[in-house]
Amino acid sequence: MKLILAIINNDDAYAVSSSLSKANYPVTKISSTGGFLMSGNTTFLLGVGDSDVDNVVELIGKNSKKRVMPAPVDFNYGGSALASFPAEVTVGGATIFVLNIEEYRHV
Repeated sequence: MKLILAIINNDDAYAVSSSLSKANYPVTKISSTGGFLMSGNTTFLLGVGDSDVDNVVELIGKNSKKRVMPAPVDFNYGGSALASFPAEVTVGGATIFVLNIEEYRHV
């Protein structure tokens, strides 16, 4: 048995959740915030059998797209603040962790 932790951009969370539900994978969703852009994410927790991991990862990948967006970056170097300038960052996609589970109980 595996525990899948998938961190998804909020823009893709509904599509990922819907696809997992349609495929009969029960999922727990937790609101989370990214550390770099401080933007909203959704973290999905799924307990699945070993044989289901590839299918779940594929569903998540099909429904979470990377995209480039402008992000203001502030620099404060040597005590003098430089003006903000637009930078492009890639957001979206998915960060997926697959962990071994020793025991699972649903009570």
